[in-house]
Amino acid sequence: MSQFLEQFMILRHYFSAQYLANKFPNREALEAWQDKKVKAHLRKVLQQSDFYKHYYQGCQLSDWQSFPIIDKNLMMAHFDTLNTVKITREEAFKMALTAEETRNFKPMVGHITVGLSSGTSGHRGLFLVSREERLKWAGHALRALPGSIFKGHRIAFFLRANSNLYTSVGSRRIQFQFFDLFKPVDEHIIRLNEYQPTVLVAPPSMLGFIGQAMNAGQLTLKLEKIISVAEVLEPFDRLWLENTYGQNIHQVYQCTEGFLGSTCQYGTLHLNEDLLVVQKEYLNKSQRKFTPIITDFSRLAQPIIRYQLNDVLTERQESCPCGSIFTALEFVDGRCDDLFYLPSTQSSKIIPIFPDAIRKAILQVPVSIHDYQILQLNLNTFSVGLAGKVSLDEEQSFRASLTAVCEQHQCIPPVIQFRPYQQPEVGAKKRRLQRLFAIEAAV
Repeated sequence: MSQFLEQFMILRHYFSAQYLANKFPNREALEAWQDKKVKAHLRKVLQQSDFYKHYYQGCQLSDWQSFPIIDKNLMMAHFDTLNTVKITREEAFKMALTAEETRNFKPMVGHITVGLSSGTSGHRGLFLVSREERLKWAGHALRALPGSIFKGHRIAFFLRANSNLYTSVGSRRIQFQFFDLFKPVDEHIIRLNEYQPTVLVAPPSMLGFIGQAMNAGQLTLKLEKIISVAEVLEPFDRLWLENTYGQNIHQVYQCTEGFLGSTCQYGTLHLNEDLLVVQKEYLNKSQRKFTPIITDFSRLAQPIIRYQLNDVLTERQESCPCGSIFTALEFVDGRCDDLFYLPSTQSSKIIPIFPDAIRKAILQVPVSIHDYQILQLNLNTFSVGLAGKVSLDEEQSFRASLTAVCEQHQCIPPVIQFRPYQQPEVGAKKRRLQRLFAIEAAV
């Protein structure tokens, strides 16, 4: 396919996405449309994927919302027969690992882009994207650009690995430069000063380094839009970043399993329900917290059907001023692995504490904390690292705030041990809250 034809296809998908975003008068109309799309998609999947053909044998298409779920472990175990483009897990891993080692992300298997997840959850996942899916992704991703796509944009894109998926958005008017997170920050500052991007796409931790360089007078940028990706955008970071950059920080919610959401002009994160169906498995309905089960009806090379994600999402309570009927999120809390558990003061049960409760408690600490990390070592112990020079009184304030949130949840407060703060390794995702034990083993 010629470059001109690819650009035409991207524009077609862009305008189609713009149309779909405003097509549906209500949720009922959207869900009826999704139902037709999923059934049509499943007919193709069941013909072309040996895994799904056997896994859903005897199931009726009309009951697709109740089909057995899959997860990353099951997908990776059956990778060879699940994908429809006849690429083996061994072949895909070999290509993806070679790309990461050489930092050359252009090679493909035929017209199939191969990628590898960061492995934040402990297991690295593979993703396959066909040419048509890549162009469709690019068309939808262009909606995140400020103003018209026909004006000049210079995008600086920071991630741990590049992909043909991302470079597809480049054109004569839209310049795209990949910034490798494994490179030193000083090199990035030099390149940014030369490139002068209008759109900055990066994890919150890298946005922080760039903001510090701007405050120090090492970097001058005139940015039209800033988009946070890859890591959880915590309130702790959002406040500092928005004050530093003087504008809203937008988000794109994407993972190996798909392009799940992006923010509207008001900064509200909406799920991309014109690409996928999101079923909600509630962890706590009164707090509007759920894990998503996704069915992506836009991907055929590696079908994602009734896929259980490990993320914890919080629904937005009030409607968004933008008027979109696509599900709005308050925030992405993190992974289920990041839920802390403590013994109840009222019974023999253990009680989950969601990450946002701990983050809110930290924001209330009346001291200036540059950064932090909290590890739950077991049911009774937190290990806390605080960045910068922290006095004993400040440690005590931090301890008191954590203890208070535990008591609010009617939990037995843990022993809190302080330790030196350690910066994440270069290229690694920042995770401020981590539970280091399996909850099943502790019960």
